[in-house]
Amino acid sequence: MSTESVHYLNVFLGLGVIALQVLSVIALISLFFVFRNGKRNSFLDFLDKHFLMLSFLISLFASVFPLVYSEIINFLPCNLCWWQRVFMFPAPFLFGIALFDKDRRIIKYVASLLSVGFLITVYQNFFYYFGQNSNLPCDATGVSCYQRLVSEFGGYISIPMMALAAFFGLLTLLAVTHFYPRKIQ
Repeated sequence: MSTESVHYLNVFLGLGVIALQVLSVIALISLFFVFRNGKRNSFLDFLDKHFLMLSFLISLFASVFPLVYSEIINFLPCNLCWWQRVFMFPAPFLFGIALFDKDRRIIKYVASLLSVGFLITVYQNFFYYFGQNSNLPCDATGVSCYQRLVSEFGGYISIPMMALAAFFGLLTLLAVTHFYPRKIQ
């Protein structure tokens, strides 16, 4: 891919990441206010109704684009990125099967996978944005976890931030689906 194409891909994904983060925060705040005042929320109704499709699409994008970066653009993943892949790559298959079967009980199975992946991404993002180069547990012979292959929107959007947004968005959908009361006024 040309440098210009990679830049446009980064901007496209960066906008998607920012939108996912904003919508996830709005969903969590809305969920809090539903518990507080007991009224229905049309945004949460939408998320609850389309939970399986949205989760499938987010996990599919979060699995395909790291492969695009590593296999087509030739950005080699660091050690922590590999661990994040371990916990994200099964998700589209699990959500796809659940979508096909309309099985909302998938929450029990994917919550642990996504939670561990989320913790790894929080760890990586903390050191990526705030740590010293020597603090991150990267193999000295491999790819550095500090390598800034993607840096859009003033450095806010990076590959670790994309992973964090995907895990956060999926966990938010799980929380809304699990905790949003079905029978309130």
